[in-house]
Amino acid sequence: MIKKLARACTAAALAAVIGTAAPHLAAQGYPSASINLVIPLAGGDATDTAARAIADALSRELKVAIVPQNRPGAAGALGTDVVVKAPKDGNTILLTNNASLVFRAIIDPAVATYDPLKDLTPLALAMRSPSILAVGSQQPFKSFAEMIEFSRRNPGQVRIGTAGIGSVGDFCVRTINTLTGAGITMVPFTGAMPAVTAMRGGHIEGVVLALGTMTGHLTGGAVRGLVISSKWPDFADIPTLAELGYKEPLFGVWTGFFGPAGLPAEVTSVLVPALERAIRAPELAARLKPLGIAAEYAPPDKLLAEIRDEHRRVSAMAKAAGLVKQ
Repeated sequence: MIKKLARACTAAALAAVIGTAAPHLAAQGYPSASINLVIPLAGGDATDTAARAIADALSRELKVAIVPQNRPGAAGALGTDVVVKAPKDGNTILLTNNASLVFRAIIDPAVATYDPLKDLTPLALAMRSPSILAVGSQQPFKSFAEMIEFSRRNPGQVRIGTAGIGSVGDFCVRTINTLTGAGITMVPFTGAMPAVTAMRGGHIEGVVLALGTMTGHLTGGAVRGLVISSKWPDFADIPTLAELGYKEPLFGVWTGFFGPAGLPAEVTSVLVPALERAIRAPELAARLKPLGIAAEYAPPDKLLAEIRDEHRRVSAMAKAAGLVKQ
């Protein structure tokens, strides 16, 4: 009887030790296999190229393969939904931008059924790309002020292309019209490249797109940048709205890492510092800069605060424009 009691006590003690050590053991064991990185965009564009560069850096930090998986569709909603519904084990994570995460969730909740504030675990801000308003070099206006004045004198004759209704560029045009009363016509396309093609062909006067899409056209002199959402060293002469005396900024494009809601602490305690090291690596910044993208780390709490602030601003604008679908 005494031996049985001793064995029982020993087993209970061992179970208690194992239970106490479980989070530590899990942290030591994660990741034990490759990690799927869902990119809810088509392959080959600047964001996808940048995402794969970060995946390489993260793989070196974690000593496991990071497997990029392009899951485009519904302006990023389909790929995001895959991660929202993924197991909460850290083996499937998301790298997405504000267009698919915030803008799409606001203007099309029937498709983007997730709540970015509740259904995902923010892990790290990874990168930013300014939005730029650029016009064809043949256009008569050579500055933002001249474009606004031309639009006021010639209603409907300044047409600015974007990557679609509800895109970051769409809301940039709405911001400009609200601030200036210029009455610029926003022309939605099915993506960035069709908008650029239309501008180069003279069918529209300009575009508002991510800088990475426009760098070659700007450098070659085919287009002229009039205003940018944030300063960029290679195009330091292009002003921001703040520099022109306006209080509201243009929306830029930011991209961050997320996991499904409820990721355990033993997973985030490994992922978050590894992401910080990968994103802050000088060699990553050098790889992203030619793409018009800046590597920029921010921790989960600051990323969540940015989502909340942008969600409020975009929601108010979308409701005022009647874009919110019921």
